[in-house]
Amino acid sequence: MTARTRAELILMSLTIVWGSTFVLTKFVLENASPFAYVCIRFSLASVLFAVLFYKRIIAISKDSIIKGTILGFLLFIGFVLQTIGLKFTTASKSAFITGLMVVFTPLFQLIIEKKAPKTGNIIGVVLVAVGLFFLTSPKGSEFNFGDGLTLLCAVSFSLYTVYLTIYGTSNDPAHLAFMQFVFSALFSFIALLFWETAYINFSTGLAINIMYLVVMPTIVALYLMAKYQKYTTPTRSAIIYSLEPPFAALFAFFIIGERMGTAGIIGGIVILLGLLISELSDVIFKRKKVNKIGGISV
Repeated sequence: MTARTRAELILMSLTIVWGSTFVLTKFVLENASPFAYVCIRFSLASVLFAVLFYKRIIAISKDSIIKGTILGFLLFIGFVLQTIGLKFTTASKSAFITGLMVVFTPLFQLIIEKKAPKTGNIIGVVLVAVGLFFLTSPKGSEFNFGDGLTLLCAVSFSLYTVYLTIYGTSNDPAHLAFMQFVFSALFSFIALLFWETAYINFSTGLAINIMYLVVMPTIVALYLMAKYQKYTTPTRSAIIYSLEPPFAALFAFFIIGERMGTAGIIGGIVILLGLLISELSDVIFKRKKVNKIGGISV
């Protein structure tokens, strides 16, 4: 198994974790204000991560602090824009627009890294975008303020994916992850002071949900992203991350009985098809090597 294959399988497994957070986050936001929740989540993640990796963190470099801060800012902006956007738009439209990061990511990869995605990746992006449309069945009024915020959220997550790939090649993943946690907590605390009347209705169920969200999709997932993102491309990883909506739909079905419907099932299948084409692009679109001997191709 190659390093890229191993990394992409690990990143794919993270989409299952993220998919499981849909129902839990919905419950948490019924009992806590958004910025308070984000601040608690990343503050606890910072403390727990520092305890687990203190020997590596004390040796953190200035370069990792700077790059981790940039990643933390992009991550925080994505979370905030998505949360606020949900106040003005429907959940289905939000899910679809956020998923459009799969379209923005190859554009930023081209602009920032000067690397164009391969043919198979481009086909995968198109199929995933179509699949997301069917899966989320975005319905509602014309493009509104909330949709605009969510679109900026997709842009922020796309930039985050590209820069994580770049920064991950020369920085300790523990350093990058820790700085993301610290600054996401700091930025959310500042936002809480200026833009929110914070509240939290504490209960045992809420505490259990928050601890799961702190450990699995935050500490574990973001650390593994920082560690393995560098082994693949931003475009390929964005396509992999598009598996999150199908897994979220499955968890919603089994936990709270939400149904996808025919369009949702079709959307999930199309997303999987796009993922397969992207993953197998090197085989499907492999160009035959041509060697010429005396003008004859062999």
